[in-house]
Amino acid sequence: MHGSIIFKLLSLILLGLSSAFALCILAGIFMGESWSAPSIQSFFFCIAGTLLLSASLHWIGRRGARKFFRREALCAIGVTWILCTLIGAVPYYLIVDGCSPAAAIFEAASGLTTTGATNFANFDQFPPSLLFWRSLSQWVGGLGVVVFFVALLSSLGAGAKILFTNESSATSADFDQGRIQSGALQLVLYYLLLSALCISAYQLAGMSWFQAINHGMTTIATGGFSTESNSIEAFNSPTIEWICIGFMLLGGTTFFHAIRLIKGRPPAWKQWDEVIIFYSLVVVAACAFAWIQVQSADPATATAVTLRAALFQSVSILTTTGYSSTDFNHWQLSAQLLLLGLMVVGGCSGSTSGGIKIIRIMIAVRTLIRSISLAFRPNLTLPMRSGGAVLEAQAINAITTFILLMVSLQMLVALIVAIIEPNLSFMTLYSATQACLYNIGPGLDAVGPSQNYGFFSQITKLLFALVMILGRLELYAVMVLFVPSFWKRYA
Repeated sequence: MHGSIIFKLLSLILLGLSSAFALCILAGIFMGESWSAPSIQSFFFCIAGTLLLSASLHWIGRRGARKFFRREALCAIGVTWILCTLIGAVPYYLIVDGCSPAAAIFEAASGLTTTGATNFANFDQFPPSLLFWRSLSQWVGGLGVVVFFVALLSSLGAGAKILFTNESSATSADFDQGRIQSGALQLVLYYLLLSALCISAYQLAGMSWFQAINHGMTTIATGGFSTESNSIEAFNSPTIEWICIGFMLLGGTTFFHAIRLIKGRPPAWKQWDEVIIFYSLVVVAACAFAWIQVQSADPATATAVTLRAALFQSVSILTTTGYSSTDFNHWQLSAQLLLLGLMVVGGCSGSTSGGIKIIRIMIAVRTLIRSISLAFRPNLTLPMRSGGAVLEAQAINAITTFILLMVSLQMLVALIVAIIEPNLSFMTLYSATQACLYNIGPGLDAVGPSQNYGFFSQITKLLFALVMILGRLELYAVMVLFVPSFWKRYA
């Protein structure tokens, strides 16, 4: 293990994190906080501590090699997210009265992983600088902490490919050209463009600039943090809800296809299968929710509001954004069970959404169908295809293994939480674990959209924080850190 190159990358990432804290100070000052305000002073403290740690890590790794191997990349990704979570928790601990270290870590992890779960019922009373940090952390985490540096640092060389593919749900094959850094830079520019358009649309629809910037960042990141305690419902605006629906869908759609469309080189029709299924699932889910709601109420009261609420929550949950335009805790049980199913699926690969991802579900279903066919026709040759390309057995095994690991981890974490929190209802326990692992945010019952996670014990909050990071990095980059053989030196 060449630790020096990891230290050098961590030092650069912490330098970027200190810049993010500086933006929070500027946002706070712009919104009326004084330079002597405790929140502003706390961010200054965070900047000083982060810069000191960055300089220390740079000095330690100053003579390190420049070449990344897979082991170094996995370690760098896992350690980066854990370290950024710990440092990102400091503002909450310093600014929020009575905030415990576990609650601060939970909130920071929820932000960076774009989960959107919160400890606090009164977060709308936070100073503007801290509200901005909540949103900014989701915006950075949506695309990926390391992806930004892959796009900007030419010194990474071939290591950029390893870093990118281990933090993002996409692969190097998704780019039109061989250079990962050029493709990652296009990804960042597209992300910036979407964010700017979303912010402008929100502002024109009636939000203040501060509200628009915060919601624009968390919408495109499919994160769900809001400046209002009632989320999007607080604005009581159909226009804002439709804008939110549109940009959540764009955030949950494969970015690479959109980039190719903008460049005038649209992907082949066969490569759109994941996107087609994603939008089809949105329509089917919205219709199902609307039908359930109409059947459970007086049909005479069914209006466009019902359909819009059904579509909004379908998109919000499927893209793992977690915004709410209505309290779905009051929906029928059948609708809530459908919500739980959408949480697992998630959006498209190469997007900011969480969940297992549509493409993996597609391949798993096709594998199941092929297995059934081979059960009575064992000599039949049935190649598996995705996007027009034939999948190798290794890729299929990797996907099925990943899904099995995710489901097993959810069951294990739910069991542990049930032991720690014996008084929880089953729906609270199950949906909270699922919402954290798949980076959704709100769950059902006691962790519904109008509730929060503040009642959990300190140990449970720390466990959920780790689970959020595991879900965001799709397990391996964190799990390998706990494998002893991973840390052995090269022979």
